[in-house]
Amino acid sequence: MKNLRIFILGVGLIASAFTLNAQGPIPNITDNRLDFTVAGLKGDSIKLSSLKGKVLILDFWASWCGPCRFSNRHLVKMYSKYKDKGLEILSVSLDDELKDWKKAVAKDKITWLQGIDLGGWDSMTAVKWQVDALPATFVVNKDGDVVAINPERDDLEKKIKELLGL
Repeated sequence: MKNLRIFILGVGLIASAFTLNAQGPIPNITDNRLDFTVAGLKGDSIKLSSLKGKVLILDFWASWCGPCRFSNRHLVKMYSKYKDKGLEILSVSLDDELKDWKKAVAKDKITWLQGIDLGGWDSMTAVKWQVDALPATFVVNKDGDVVAINPERDDLEKKIKELLGL
């Protein structure tokens, strides 16, 4: 039964990727249908489209998501390695509680941009980006175009290096 759930989850991720790409031109973070503003850790606002011009990983996660927390370990290493070369990460939490989110950010030693969109699966960002499983990762080039969706760990780093010209 567990394997069936994993299979269905995988099919869902693939379907969401094709759905996003099948809507016409390559999705761009400046498109009003995809752009959003979320609350940052310090009470500030983070607007997705303001990150155009950077190589970006847009990461959806939650403190209660085991695979997300595991993924954070890899992202911490990758961010440390490439942040001075132009990599930016924006993680958007789908947590329902600010305290859970903030505690997880501190525990996972996350130093990149963090936002939260309270409301879980029904939050505006999750709906706009068709997030139906966590973690959900979108790689964005300097032009703001989404160039990869949910790449495997090695493929993610390879794509980031390529986009950074390394």
